[in-house]
This record gives sequence, structure tokens and C-alpha cells, in this order.
Amino acid sequence: MADNAVAAERGRGRGRRGDRGRGRGRGRKDEGKEEWTPVTKLGRLVKDGRIKSIEEIYLFSLPVKEFQIIDHFLPTLKDEVMNIMPVQKQTTAGQRTRFKACVVVGDSNGHVGLGVKCSKEVATAIRGAIILAKLNVIPVRRGYWGTVLGDPHTVPAKVTGKCGSVTARLVPAPRGTGIVAAPKPKRVLQLAGIQDCYTTSRGSTKTLGNFVKAIFQAISSTYGYLTPDLWAETHFSKTPYQENSDFLAKSVKRNY
Repeated sequence: MADNAVAAERGRGRGRRGDRGRGRGRGRKDEGKEEWTPVTKLGRLVKDGRIKSIEEIYLFSLPVKEFQIIDHFLPTLKDEVMNIMPVQKQTTAGQRTRFKACVVVGDSNGHVGLGVKCSKEVATAIRGAIILAKLNVIPVRRGYWGTVLGDPHTVPAKVTGKCGSVTARLVPAPRGTGIVAAPKPKRVLQLAGIQDCYTTSRGSTKTLGNFVKAIFQAISSTYGYLTPDLWAETHFSKTPYQENSDFLAKSVKRNY
């Protein structure tokens, strides 16, 4: 009987310790999720629901300083690491090695962003590159090849981008062609929502960082010119800051 009592007591002891340990772990995980507190005017308007879509931000060319704004409007963003490479700096104590990460984010529906970050650790560099990529999200203009039927599927015209010695060119392609490109640029175009496209490139394309930047610049130039379908008269309106000036004038309680 005494042995059974000791065994039961030991069992209860192990159970209490185990439960207590699991409880602490779950508590820490929940504590990491903090509510977003905007610190910019644009962030306050977005959180309060006074800006309905990200296109309003693009229309007035408002600078985005908080990546939570992009998460609010584009919750389906996917990120992909394009390249990770070590970089070195010569110091008096020797060489200092850091890692540079290049990340592309996109929703495969007309929005794509590119971010590059350098850090001592790979994980930190990737996290920073994802945040910068979200802050650099741009709209992608898509068009047709030939007959205007169905949804836009390719680039609206031939566009070119350049970074370093790399020159990339995107050419419209018929529906069903697919993306004819190298693996990395192909993934960037897929995240941008382009289904059919021909590509040509020149220069040192083995430098993946410059290659991806050239493709991104070419994609961003799709909205850089006017075509006849954009010749409609522009009706100017107030910016969101002017329309909501009374709301922005209210003092905000900050928790420092």
C-alpha cells in the first residue's frame, strides 16, 4: 500500500510539472500576437476603414510606411526567396560576413513587390526582405494579345527593364503560350499574375539579384505610359488626407 501511495504521488508530481510546462509555452505564443497600432496618418485611415482599397493609395501616390497596410488589403500575398548570397566587408579585425536576401511577394492577381535586405543571420535577412517587399508592392497592368476576350492574360505591350548589366524585355504572347522565361523571372511573373509572356535578356544574367530587379522594373513600367483606353478625362478629387482632415486632427493616445 505504501509503495502504491508513493507511486501515485510521483505520478501526480510528473503530471503537474508537465501541465505547467505546456501551459507556459502556449501563453508565450499568444503573447507574441499584438494588435496593430498605426503610427502614420495613412495607417490610421486604413485601420478605421476610411480607405476601402489599395487602389486609392496608388491613385493619390501616397507613401506606405507600414507593412501592415499591405497585409490589410492583400491578405493572400505569397512570398518566395529568389536569392541568398554572402557578402563581405574588410575591416581591421578581418572580414565581416553578412547575408543578403532577395524576396518577391505577390498575390498572382496584379500586385507584386521586391525587397532586398542584408543581415548577419539568414532568417533575419529574409524577414527584413519580406517587410521591404510588402512596402514596395506595385500594381501590374495586364493586357491582351490579339482579340480582347476573357480576362487580361499578358503584358499590354513590349516593356524593358535594366539593372546593372542585365537588360530584360517582356513581349506579349498569345493565350495558352505560358511564360517563356528562366526559372526565377518566371516565378516573379507568376506572382504578378501574368499568364502568357515571352522574355529576352542580355548581360550577366547569372547575377540573380540584378536579373530579378530588371524583371521587376519592366513589370513596374507597364503603368508608365498612356494608351488610348486611358485617354478619358480625369476628374480630380480630394486626397484621403483632405477628406478626413477632421478625423486626423484628433489626438491619438500613444503607449510608449
